[in-house]
Amino acid sequence: MRRILICLLAGMLAASALFAQTTEEILTRMDQEASRFDKEGVSMVMDMKIPILGTFSTKMYTLGDKYKGVLEFKGHKEITWSDGVTDWEYDVSKNEITIKKADPSGDNAAGDSMNALDGITDGYDIKLKKETAEAWYFRCTKTKSNTNKDDPKTMDLVISKGNYLPISLSTTMKAVKVTMHSFVAGVTEKEVTFNLADYPNAKIIDKR
Repeated sequence: MRRILICLLAGMLAASALFAQTTEEILTRMDQEASRFDKEGVSMVMDMKIPILGTFSTKMYTLGDKYKGVLEFKGHKEITWSDGVTDWEYDVSKNEITIKKADPSGDNAAGDSMNALDGITDGYDIKLKKETAEAWYFRCTKTKSNTNKDDPKTMDLVISKGNYLPISLSTTMKAVKVTMHSFVAGVTEKEVTFNLADYPNAKIIDKR
């Protein structure tokens, strides 16, 4: 009996070693899975916790050049859409829709959210902090060779073992804690397309 137990234990240890993955392998697999965002689109939530003011939460949807964002803060709700040519902003409390031309030289919300994970670990030393049955928890520390002033000193990245997509990515910059989470691959055209018929009673302010 003892011999059988020893053999089983040895087999389990061998299997564990066989399926163990390095940090580089896990991050490479995450990049591969996240590459689906380019074709299928992605939705995610970004929380910004600002001292005194509180937490701003935005649900983002991106598909190609189209973007939709739903911002909520202390009972205030605002929805924005963009197709790269036109921007729509809907203030829910005022029931007002402001339409204006997209600024091609300004920030590209669709591109920024789509590329949120592109090269996110470049310029960082990555160490595995802990591991559970559901996820890997990594600490990303900025390297001395990384001279980009906009890059935070540290980031915390949690990757799902189920689908290799991030569960969350969080950091603190200038006392503001930013957390991106709830990444889901796959967005429909309807989710990112503004439809005036959905707001028949809204006041329209056209600034184009």
